[in-house]
Amino acid sequence: MEIQSIPAWLWGRFNGAALNVGAASPQEYWQHPDAAAPTIIRRIGFGDLGTALRRGAADFAANRTDVLFLCLFYPVVGLVLGRVAAGYNMIPLLFPLVSGFALVGPIAAIGLNEMSRRREMGAQTGWTDAFAVLRAPSIGAIAMLCAVLLCLFLAWLWAASAIYDATLGPLPPISMTAFAQDVLTTHAGHVMIGVGMLAGFWFAVAALAISVVSFPLLLDRDVSFLDAVTTSLRALLANPGPLAAWGLIVAVGLVLGSLPLFLGLIVVMPVLGHATWHLYRKLIQ
Repeated sequence: MEIQSIPAWLWGRFNGAALNVGAASPQEYWQHPDAAAPTIIRRIGFGDLGTALRRGAADFAANRTDVLFLCLFYPVVGLVLGRVAAGYNMIPLLFPLVSGFALVGPIAAIGLNEMSRRREMGAQTGWTDAFAVLRAPSIGAIAMLCAVLLCLFLAWLWAASAIYDATLGPLPPISMTAFAQDVLTTHAGHVMIGVGMLAGFWFAVAALAISVVSFPLLLDRDVSFLDAVTTSLRALLANPGPLAAWGLIVAVGLVLGSLPLFLGLIVVMPVLGHATWHLYRKLIQ
């Protein structure tokens, strides 16, 4: 038996899954009678958010070692992004990078959704099961939704950069300390905070509207990209209060998880990712 390094073994597992992209048939992947049933939106309450979080935490506890291993790359990616931003005179984009992670958080949670789906079916799950998403018949629609969220993230970074240029810019700050002082003690800095928060709010609403149930729905049922996004919009319109609270929970959780060198994301991401699946179960019949 050949002994491989961890990176080589990981690459082999990923490459093996990539070679079977979309290979599972609908009958093989969706083994329940509701796969082609019309989606019905339920009304939920704020208490359902707590239930989803508790069940997400239970999924995390049941697969703790596997999920921790799967999520180790989140702080690494965060630190790399922060280092790149700091190294290329992009200090003003450090906070937009961290806060913007909420826009693409659903992409990072797809594999966790898949693990929760399999655990719900009574199957044994491990971290490698997260890559089973690649075999899903709906992988094309999933890829399209990922592309939309990534474009939204890039648009947010562009908007954040434009807001900085119009207030404190266009020259980059000479240091992190000088930047923080300008932001907190000058009128232009206060304007940047206000306009940036307003712009960020609308980007967050857009991301929540198109993705709150889209990825779990594409994993659970035989629906198109347009059906998934439309259903997500309908769910938000039917439950504006609870889902606004959910968006706030996700945003605050991701920001707090990013603060201690992004290490908190190792726990925050899996709990929120698993909880998203259970929130979907509450919302969709």
